[in-house]
Amino acid sequence: MDALYPRLLVDDFEPAARFYAAALRELLGIEPVKLLPAAEYANWDLGGEGVLVVMGRARIAEAIGSTGPAGQDAAMLVFRVDDVDAAAKTLGGLGATLVAGARDRPDWGPGLRTAHLRDPAGNLLELQSY
Repeated sequence: MDALYPRLLVDDFEPAARFYAAALRELLGIEPVKLLPAAEYANWDLGGEGVLVVMGRARIAEAIGSTGPAGQDAAMLVFRVDDVDAAAKTLGGLGATLVAGARDRPDWGPGLRTAHLRDPAGNLLELQSY
């Protein structure tokens, strides 16, 4: 289960994906689980746990309805949780700010539900369940 992993948000997906595919192959001996250039999405697992996702920055800005520049976020932390709505409420109580409320995202994956928040320092967080 992918409890927590980083997602790098990039402007030029293909060179970044090529770099991390080669780097993770050489350093950790792993290959991408998914490498989807048209979707600007790639992910790697190690021992059944997610270790890294590379995603097009503009895609996540669109997904969260960002009204600021698409380039404002370079990375985000993704938390896999049992209940996205409850986790969003918990983080809100701890000082996080809701950016995009909980919603189903069948186009991202079967049964996937997400919410996006910013921590008190402004870092982007994604809560997800599937």
